[in-house]
Amino acid sequence: MAVPHPDRDLAAWMTAYGPGLRRYFRRRADDADVDDLVQEVFLRLQSAQLSAPIDNVERYLFTAARNALISRHRRQKARGAMLHDELEDGIEIAEQRSPERIVIGQQEYRRVLDAIQNLPPRAREAFQYHRFENLTYQAIAQRMGISKEAVKELMHRALVRIVQEMESDL
Repeated sequence: MAVPHPDRDLAAWMTAYGPGLRRYFRRRADDADVDDLVQEVFLRLQSAQLSAPIDNVERYLFTAARNALISRHRRQKARGAMLHDELEDGIEIAEQRSPERIVIGQQEYRRVLDAIQNLPPRAREAFQYHRFENLTYQAIAQRMGISKEAVKELMHRALVRIVQEMESDL
């Protein structure tokens, strides 16, 4: 089915194809970008210099949608590379690994381990499950036979205590 010039049907196409384009973009882009991408597709359609009517509007719009995603990805990639270059230019390289820095790092590591060892047994157990075994609060709760809220409280106490111990050593 041939379709007339886009200016005359743009509002109808937005109504008919807008929801489908939104679903398409939601699966492929951040939610914050969805409306901008849909708008970009229809702006491309409106500004297109079409010499002939569009035979398959849906295919045309979703091809434009794919191209909008590709263009956005390229712009973000270029912007990220530009920002990366700016950051590298502005940052002086940190001092190299001197023997002094290595010793300080080892001392800090030992202090953290000591702070963890000094935690109450249940708090230490929850902390180790979460930080070293990467278990979720729900998995920790099941393993320890307590509620998820109890795990949150144990983690909070553990973190507060570690921070206090680290600060008191300074």
